[in-house]
Amino acid sequence: MRFDDYQCLRFSRQGRVLTVALNRPEQRNAVNGRLHSELARVFTDLQNDPDSDVIVLTGEGVAFCAGGDIEWMQSHVDDPSAFERMAREGKDIVFTQLDLEKPLICKLNGHATGLGASLALLSDIVLASADAKIGDPHVSVGLVAGDGGALIWPQVVGYARARKYLFTGDLLSAQEAERIGLVTEVHPRDALDAATDALAQRIAAGATIAIRYTKITTNLPLKALFHAHFDAGLAYECLSNRSADHAEAVRAFRDRRKPAFTGR
Repeated sequence: MRFDDYQCLRFSRQGRVLTVALNRPEQRNAVNGRLHSELARVFTDLQNDPDSDVIVLTGEGVAFCAGGDIEWMQSHVDDPSAFERMAREGKDIVFTQLDLEKPLICKLNGHATGLGASLALLSDIVLASADAKIGDPHVSVGLVAGDGGALIWPQVVGYARARKYLFTGDLLSAQEAERIGLVTEVHPRDALDAATDALAQRIAAGATIAIRYTKITTNLPLKALFHAHFDAGLAYECLSNRSADHAEAVRAFRDRRKPAFTGR
């Protein structure tokens, strides 16, 4: 299968392992409209790719994904209806990622925030660079963590820890993320590629039918959770996009100052 029509994702193969890299390195792979639309369909294309059994998800450059692109956020402040249309794509990203039957390894090559953190945590295995940080700072820009974070974080680390990080937006070091079970393993940056390749090839050489069916079974409770509650999270995020606090946070980011929130 060819992936020639993608602009913001880069694809490479090594045997039956297909690597997909977010490819906006100059923007630290921040998600804009084009990348968001491509993420909404890529997992379906990966599912239908006949030449791969294992998928690796990573980022080009020094970051995995810096969340939402600030200019894209500004466009949604200016036109909230565009944000609400984009929320439909948000459902497609999450549900098609959860529906992907092939093992999905996240090679967390650098910082992952917001949607970037959700993409990582909705993967099956997360191998992180020792200098990476991960967090969901939606609240720091006046948004609800409705694109996956509010549901996946409690499942991975429990409600007490998840609430702290979701309410503060604090980033965790890779070492702390490993300690609390948020990521699978941490490797030195210069050893991350080799560790990821070795694991991907090991899984690809295994009983792929059994592995796929095991993944499907493991994901059933998670899919049930998301199908029951994800729409509410997106709806609350759409409401928060219309808030004065979110507009102030976007202005403050562009002005390189701390936002002054008013609770409106």
